[in-house]
Amino acid sequence: MKWFRRKRKLKPPEERKTVPDGLWQKCKGCGEILYGKELERNHHVCKKCGFHFRIGSSGYVKILLDDGLTEHDVMLSPLDPLKFDGYPRKIREIQERTGLKEAIIAGEGMIGGFEVEFAAMDFSFVGGSMGSVVGEKVKRAILRAKGKKIPLIIVSSSGGARMQEGILSLMQMAKTGSALAELEEARIPFISILTNPTTAGVMASYSSIGDIIISEPGALLGFAGPRVIEQTIKQKLPEGFQKAQFLLEHGFIDIIVERKDLKDTIIKVLRFFLEKN
Repeated sequence: MKWFRRKRKLKPPEERKTVPDGLWQKCKGCGEILYGKELERNHHVCKKCGFHFRIGSSGYVKILLDDGLTEHDVMLSPLDPLKFDGYPRKIREIQERTGLKEAIIAGEGMIGGFEVEFAAMDFSFVGGSMGSVVGEKVKRAILRAKGKKIPLIIVSSSGGARMQEGILSLMQMAKTGSALAELEEARIPFISILTNPTTAGVMASYSSIGDIIISEPGALLGFAGPRVIEQTIKQKLPEGFQKAQFLLEHGFIDIIVERKDLKDTIIKVLRFFLEKN
């Protein structure tokens, strides 16, 4: 009878066993529950559906560079030129949480034995937004590539310009574009790698003007978001609009490459540019 059923005594919260954070992750593509360590071994790509989880700048350094990154401009940190309410505090909190000074790291490294200037954006830092420091670090990376006559590789992941820096953020689009014009004139190759998402001001500047543009599968790529475009033109957008496959079919990007094949593909591109007669 239920009257005499013994009640289970619960342990106090501090004595209960808990599942460590990050031990399991749910795939956003197919809903599969994935073991964290296995996911990491597979470059944070779902084995069932191929969904590419977002990884940070250090993840791409580990995947792509032979022996790590010799980083430059490490101490460059954003200021608050517009006295935007709460901006300095937000930046300090994100710097403490991520261990990054800004939304991009840049420096020299080796890929397949080729010396390259390498930069990688990090979406965990204010959505990978481009402020004055990001634009300055990109410009300096471009000019170092030109000075050393080595290829430039930039991995992009961004929600666009940083609103807290206003017009100064938008100015970085012109600054990075003009620096890339110098790199093109010097005939130094620039490989642009687009990850999910790469949008707005970053997409409308250096990310979209590479000599070779590579995208990871399923990446959202574009300037304005689909909802904004639909509201503006008063039309329904095609299925998959602004996804990597759609842009490949319409000639905006050159190739879609799975993360596990990304390094080998870059090495082939570097050989084409640097070893041709």
